[in-house]
Amino acid sequence: MNRSRTNDRGERGWERRDQMVLVACFFMLFPGFFFYHTLLGTGTTGAFLGGYFAPVALAFAAPMCLIYLSRMRRDPRRLTMVDLHYGLFFAYFLTVVVVNGAAGANRVIVSNHILGVLFMVLVFIQFSFIDFESRRFRVVGLLSLAAMSAIAFSNSVDGVFYLGALGIAKDADALATYQGFSRSYLFTYLAVVAFTRSLPLRLVLHALGAATLFVNTARSEFAALLFAIPLIEFYYSRHKLYFLLAAAMLAVLLGMYFDQILAALPSNRILELLDLSHSTSANKRHQLTVHAWQTVVAYPLFGDYASYKPGYYSHNVLSAWVDLGLFGMAYLAALAVLPITPMFFHEYFAARERGLFMCAFAFACVTILLLLTSHYFTDMLLSATLGACARYSYERKHGPHRASELGTSAIRYADFREAVPQPRRPRT
Repeated sequence: MNRSRTNDRGERGWERRDQMVLVACFFMLFPGFFFYHTLLGTGTTGAFLGGYFAPVALAFAAPMCLIYLSRMRRDPRRLTMVDLHYGLFFAYFLTVVVVNGAAGANRVIVSNHILGVLFMVLVFIQFSFIDFESRRFRVVGLLSLAAMSAIAFSNSVDGVFYLGALGIAKDADALATYQGFSRSYLFTYLAVVAFTRSLPLRLVLHALGAATLFVNTARSEFAALLFAIPLIEFYYSRHKLYFLLAAAMLAVLLGMYFDQILAALPSNRILELLDLSHSTSANKRHQLTVHAWQTVVAYPLFGDYASYKPGYYSHNVLSAWVDLGLFGMAYLAALAVLPITPMFFHEYFAARERGLFMCAFAFACVTILLLLTSHYFTDMLLSATLGACARYSYERKHGPHRASELGTSAIRYADFREAVPQPRRPRT
């Protein structure tokens, strides 16, 4: 008895310590990145951590990997098929990087890919084990979103949040672009809103997130947020038909007053989403996509690793074909789609509400959208998706919400006649 209580206390102690490290890693990498570059852009401090993300990731690499290994050692059932296949993808990816690096490939691209693997591993571990529903995470998450939005609004000029335009950064070359700020916000937003059961609070988070990413001028992340909102709200709505009717009415109202709404909005590059033919960035990305197609046509099986200048890669999933070959791109696409597919059919239209499913599904939808349209194949959104999928797979089989509790309810009566009141027989 005493030994059992001691073991329970020890497990709770390990869990608390692990959660502190996991939560610290998440907030240091994402909101921390936003706050550091705010200090850098406003001239408050110099770039004492360089670009920030790499040194912080390296600082957390050892403790995070130890958490992963200790969890697997204490409970080998946590090693799911998602873990195994993502590990195989990393093994293949690193093999390609090492072989081409040894053959003289561009050192900048090689080092970027090695760091990219580190970032992806850290995010995967975070989403595999963080307790997103804990009070600690939710309080810090909500405060972080409020602080990031306040920074974006208070430092915007003519409806645009771009700290580089202030011209007061001590190390302007190290200052993040709008993509870095939007990545931090989108990660935090999705991790918080997916576990938010209160409709009024979710609506506040949606409005705040859309407004923040609008002034941040991050078109891809802004579109991803708008794409995720109806998916989240339809899942959590108790009356699906009413939700669809409300969505249809909202679409009609937006169509009726579209010009007035546009006139009331400040002018920035987000509005280029309405006509990408006049977008310089969209045209440049189209040219990069054309170049990627030319590369894969010339090298259809193995691709042509690092055959571009750093920063000029294809901003979509074709980038995986260029660097990793046909097998690498096919494996990446399978990782993005296959784990979430059975979860969708099992959970999305169920009567229950599970934040862990919604987290995995929201990240999966956003990941697929951005891999098809704008993001590089080392996008950490995929790691968040797969980490949440791995945790869902474990908990469905072995956790408090295991399959026996998630499956179809057992038949209450063995014989249907037992469930139907029978007319009383007259007494004889």
